[in-house]
Amino acid sequence: MSSATSTASLPSGLSVLTTFPDVLFIPEIVFGGLVWILVASSRVPLPITQGWVMFVSVFCFLMSTILLCLYLGGVHGGSSFWVTLDVIFQETAALFYLSAAVLEANFTYFARSLDPTFPAIYRENIAAVVFAFLATLVYVIHKVFSLLRWKSS
Repeated sequence: MSSATSTASLPSGLSVLTTFPDVLFIPEIVFGGLVWILVASSRVPLPITQGWVMFVSVFCFLMSTILLCLYLGGVHGGSSFWVTLDVIFQETAALFYLSAAVLEANFTYFARSLDPTFPAIYRENIAAVVFAFLATLVYVIHKVFSLLRWKSS
């Protein structure tokens, strides 16, 4: 795999799946989809908190999938605009997922006292917290390497 600092432009075609920061789209989509599924399947005693987590997971899942498909299709054409767009998206997604993961963890911690039947769905929320923090980590790593690529372009 090539590093982000050796290529200043985005890869296209199947080489997207062999370039380090861009191969992180796959775990971003997987972890984001798992957060989406777990939050959607749990009961919602606090809709505002769960709503933000749901928005973040759906937004980032769709945007990561769209960007991956655009990069696979070679739509960017080597333009530096796409490198900047990649950095902006990765920074936004990392910040959004960090806030969503913290809110989901806070909700899971305090929700036991709100709903007496909560232990039945406690494991789903714990899993959502774990996958939200994993998604945050992957987005932060992708952001760092996207910033390095943007700086060298």
